[in-house]
Amino acid sequence: MEEQQGVLTHVLLAKFKEGTPPDQIDQLIKGFANLVNLTEPMKSFHWGKDISIENLHQGFTHVFESSFESAEGLAEYIAHPAHIEFANLFLPHLEKFVVIDYKPTIVRI
Repeated sequence: MEEQQGVLTHVLLAKFKEGTPPDQIDQLIKGFANLVNLTEPMKSFHWGKDISIENLHQGFTHVFESSFESAEGLAEYIAHPAHIEFANLFLPHLEKFVVIDYKPTIVRI
């Protein structure tokens, strides 16, 4: 197995609070996506809704994934004023969330 050099993935699983209007969720997602334009360390952003037929999502409905070139870049992003401002807007709309950061690993067979 080979850990990718210089790549770090930041994943947030979220469940929005009951009653959060869909248009408000859309605006929050657009704000999250815009962080890639406001914070230099953030290299990419992807998101999606749970579509699993296994029903193992534990209530999480959305996944947000961003990539960084290093742990230092992620730390810079977390401390960036644009991220802090967005988090203060975004997090109150979540019933629950979990964050996982990892370095992707390639398995060569």
